[in-house]
Amino acid sequence: MDKNILGFEKTSVLLRKFAVPSIVAMLVGSLYNIVDQIFIGHGVGYLGNAATNVAFPLSTICMSISLLTGVGSASGFSLELGAGNKDKAASYVKNALGMASVLGVLYFVLICIFLKPMLKVFGATADIMDYAIDYTRITALGMPFLILTNVMSNLIRADGSPKYSMTCMIIGAVLNTILDPVFIFVFKMGIAGAAWATVIGQIISFFVAVYYIKFFKSIDIQGKPIEFAVKKWLKIASLGMSNSLNQVAITLVQIILNNSLIHYGALSVYGSEIPLAGCGIVMKVNSILISVFVGLAQGSQPIMGYNYGAKQYSRVKETYKLAVTTSICIAFFGFLMFQIIPEKIIALFGKGEKLYIDFSVRFIKTFLFMITFTGVQIISSNFFSAIGKPVKGIFLSLTRQVIFLVPLLVILPLYFGIDGIMYSGPISDTIAVIVCYSLVMLEFKRIDKIKEN
Repeated sequence: MDKNILGFEKTSVLLRKFAVPSIVAMLVGSLYNIVDQIFIGHGVGYLGNAATNVAFPLSTICMSISLLTGVGSASGFSLELGAGNKDKAASYVKNALGMASVLGVLYFVLICIFLKPMLKVFGATADIMDYAIDYTRITALGMPFLILTNVMSNLIRADGSPKYSMTCMIIGAVLNTILDPVFIFVFKMGIAGAAWATVIGQIISFFVAVYYIKFFKSIDIQGKPIEFAVKKWLKIASLGMSNSLNQVAITLVQIILNNSLIHYGALSVYGSEIPLAGCGIVMKVNSILISVFVGLAQGSQPIMGYNYGAKQYSRVKETYKLAVTTSICIAFFGFLMFQIIPEKIIALFGKGEKLYIDFSVRFIKTFLFMITFTGVQIISSNFFSAIGKPVKGIFLSLTRQVIFLVPLLVILPLYFGIDGIMYSGPISDTIAVIVCYSLVMLEFKRIDKIKEN
């Protein structure tokens, strides 16, 4: 009998055990940005919110690097454990640490060199630029620590310790939440205070995550050097690419969205800054649900990866179906909140003039109208990565955010103005979920044929 619980425990029990801590960790991680947005909105004003919106692509790029390395190494780790290859599984961990360290430092250096040009590309106006620079110069310090923490969190979860993985993220976020009001309101540090609170929380989380190296259950890497095997890095990158591209796509969309809002906002009654600030709030609110979907996907990854490696295909299918059903149920509650109480959600992020509130409410109700099915795309792309088929996962990662949404963001506003930007969200979501469902059903048929043989 399989000694690893991933191979015999009931899939619903496993998904709850692995996904709940993962979801909590992702939700807490998203609080870094949400809490900053709330306190900045009250302490600095809507221009501060607009500045964090402009800086947000830097965070999504950071997360894309984290997922490229973290999900990729965890997928390889799970597949090798399922196949009984512990030495190869350990190699994934050691190379993941080396890869994350190098990429984290390189990213920090690039931000320092190209900060102002990047912020301009991200949509910073003259009124916003100083706020954005103050915020991002400081938060860049925490990026290498955040990348390594997220990578370790994925590996810790794959090792069978989802609660410890969750703890790594919670500690930093709680500290950030405590320090934000202290730095902003007590020490009068403004937007820089929010940035320092974020960095301090990230560094503490990093030390908690790295401490786990002593306690890996399935392998022993304590005292062994990290590895820098480029060939293994490429394999890790291929397995993590679909999840990473989800974040890269979000970054691309954010850049196009910000610049479109500035252009078409200037042609409307709202002006340039109001749409930028309103969209920033909506995207941060949306990131809460996205965190749930990513947490579900990450929680299901070790279960699907291990069982696919062990040729227990029925358990792979059960896990996928349960994760998708759960995401739809959770997202439906989010949909109801966005449609029924959008004003209360917007009010959490500070007060603003009537036009600002009106735009934000319209944007959240329209752009996120099909949020119920967004999780299907994220879980489906992760499904293909978990079973060692990164190309299909990459394609699904690109469907909603790039292949469908970007063209709609360019075309629809030509005919409907700023309203066209709002309509692009639900239309792209609808097309993407149809494509995801079709590809997964084809893969299920292929798996069924393997079982028959």
